[in-house]
Amino acid sequence: MANISDPSDVFVSTISKEHDIVMGALYSIFCLLSLMGNCILLLVAYHKRSTLKPAEFFIINLSISDLGMTLSLFPLAIPSTFSHRWLFGEITCQLYAMCGVLFGLCSLTNLTALSSVCCLKVCFPNHGNKFSSSHARVLVVGVWCYASLFALGPLAKWGHYSPEPYGTACCIDWLAPNHEILALSYIICLFFFCYALPCTIIFLSYTFILLTVRGSRQAVQQHVSPQTKSTNAHTLIVKLSVAVCMGFLAAWSPYAAVAMWAAFGDATQVPPDAFALAAVFAKSSTIYNPVVYLLCKPNFRECLYRDTSMLRQRLYRGSPHLEPKERLGVASQRSKDMSVSTRLSNGQQDSYGACLQCIENTELCHVTSPQRTACVLTGSGYREVTVSQLPAQAQADLV
Repeated sequence: MANISDPSDVFVSTISKEHDIVMGALYSIFCLLSLMGNCILLLVAYHKRSTLKPAEFFIINLSISDLGMTLSLFPLAIPSTFSHRWLFGEITCQLYAMCGVLFGLCSLTNLTALSSVCCLKVCFPNHGNKFSSSHARVLVVGVWCYASLFALGPLAKWGHYSPEPYGTACCIDWLAPNHEILALSYIICLFFFCYALPCTIIFLSYTFILLTVRGSRQAVQQHVSPQTKSTNAHTLIVKLSVAVCMGFLAAWSPYAAVAMWAAFGDATQVPPDAFALAAVFAKSSTIYNPVVYLLCKPNFRECLYRDTSMLRQRLYRGSPHLEPKERLGVASQRSKDMSVSTRLSNGQQDSYGACLQCIENTELCHVTSPQRTACVLTGSGYREVTVSQLPAQAQADLV
């Protein structure tokens, strides 16, 4: 990799313009999906904050780190890829790389903590049931401190940040270990403590969970599906956590493989397109968490549906495009629907809720039995009257 002090060389894209355009388009899609998904997930979590379970704190923290990556990386990467060069200079390149490492390591460490908590609750329920929200908060703080240690290292000259081999983004200098011992120690520690160790803990945690579920049905029923609803929620969290972990590791593993190839192999043999493709996979990790939890977790999905229904009603009720008569018609229809649903649910007779204005004018309503009506032609129009108001002869004819 070239020296970062010569931006005329290192900040120019080394892949084709067509590939840059494809990368920019994919980054734009990832950015939009990540913003929507993570913001919605955080909004739902805020609305149900009083009922959050300890394990769900890690879901929220993962969404925060994904949103941080989205806001700090995509706004810089997208215009750079479309411009076929890095546009924002050396200092911004350093900050961009630091944010990528910080939020990426935070997400992986967070998933490691989540898998450990799930393992504790399922495999060791006596201890897992003592795990509280305060414990979860302490672990979340520890996750950020752990990720910050490695993200700030290159800024303190333990390792280096530099442009990516494909030129339109920045990350760790994977070629520095070839000629600098301190950079080599940083890469080794990064690989062991921030990839190999977390992946091992995640794998062992879910393996122990699987063995516990298969080997002891009684132990499972003590925590996973006993008499309480909360334990069913823990089971679902375990399943969804596995899905998120698999998606995250699948996204980052190609980048880790290419980076280790460059750091410990022949760096000149690593094509820039390989780094570019691996970076695309890595940045797709920001969309997995909200998709999995919003679509598959019932209480998150119900809360989202309730929030969107309330918002839709407020927008519809306050729409300036509706005339007063139309608004009255909407309100009357809503009152009618409410009366019908009440009648169907409690078995009241058809006259129940006959007055469409009962909700607003209760004192004007008189619940009466339904009456037969007739249409009387008057010239070119007609009017509707009750049968009892017709002359006796007309009533006889109707009968």
